[in-house]
Amino acid sequence: MGFWRNQLSGPTDPAADAAWETSEPRKGFFTDTSICIGCKACEVACKEWNGVPEDGLDLLSQSYDNTGALGASTWRHVAFVEQTSDRIEQARESGRKLVSLGMPSVRSGDEPALAGGGGTATATLTDTLTDNPVPDVRWLMASDVCKHCTHAACLDVCPTGALFRTEFGTVVVQDDVCNGCGYCVAACPFGVIERRSGNEGHEKGPQSHGISIKGAGGAGDTAKGSHQNQPAHASSNGEVKNVGIAQKCTLCYDRLGAGQTPACAQACPTTSIKFGDLDEMRATARARVAQLHELGYPEARLYGVDEHDGVGGTGSTFLLLDEPEVYGLPPDPRVTTADLPDMFRKAGYAGLTMLAMAAAAFVGRRK
Repeated sequence: MGFWRNQLSGPTDPAADAAWETSEPRKGFFTDTSICIGCKACEVACKEWNGVPEDGLDLLSQSYDNTGALGASTWRHVAFVEQTSDRIEQARESGRKLVSLGMPSVRSGDEPALAGGGGTATATLTDTLTDNPVPDVRWLMASDVCKHCTHAACLDVCPTGALFRTEFGTVVVQDDVCNGCGYCVAACPFGVIERRSGNEGHEKGPQSHGISIKGAGGAGDTAKGSHQNQPAHASSNGEVKNVGIAQKCTLCYDRLGAGQTPACAQACPTTSIKFGDLDEMRATARARVAQLHELGYPEARLYGVDEHDGVGGTGSTFLLLDEPEVYGLPPDPRVTTADLPDMFRKAGYAGLTMLAMAAAAFVGRRK
């Protein structure tokens, strides 16, 4: 039963499961939010390389944020979270509790230093942690992206095969196959994938500031398969491609095939976004969180490295300085297929009960 459960929600090799005969080492991101400066170079590079339309330049009423969340035209989103000293102390306390549960942590005073700042020793609540002074205020900045889950709910529910697993273990949408049904949107536990609305662009400007296809536009009838936007929008704002079609990060599949680094990681000036073989990224993440613990930041924690987290682990690993919810991430993501065994079991019990009741009724009538 363990094998089949792993095939639905546990650790497995997604490329091999997708029947790639010569799969490459699984690729992924490690985003270290502790060194993110919020420059948004990753957002710009992603849009430029992938031709993603601009989706608003005005700042929202939520800090220095102009995109709000991941979506069809926001494949990289930089979050800005302002925190006071009270919230920082709460984050450190929750981090200490995670350390006591077995996260890589600071070594005790009598333990030797480990090479590379890493280690497998875990602290307890009684260990003496030398924390840095709590500042009056701080900014948390983090570049979010598609998780490219080991068990991708969006891929599992797609009825047309528009979403597919690549030889690198990533998940990509085929624009010309997607019918815009939206099943993937509801299935994603992270709220990453979205259908493009066609309203992208700077509302107050004469045309889109992003990469768009100029023209008079089409009929705008997406129900009949048209991927063009409404004529009224096209005349004033350019024509946005793939309207009504599900869109998300591809981890720059075209660049991977050419042996290149994804555009966002290539553009990151602080190396907050790291790219490489997923096993190496996870090892780097574990070493980094242990290093931060030693430096007096017990609130540092990892997200996406647990292969038993409900999605089999993710292809995008994050180092966070507070609870996942603070960054807009679900604390307990779960792929829809994880519940299939229980659903089938309950359906079987219901069927057997109905059969027993029918048999009892038949026997009673014969008497």
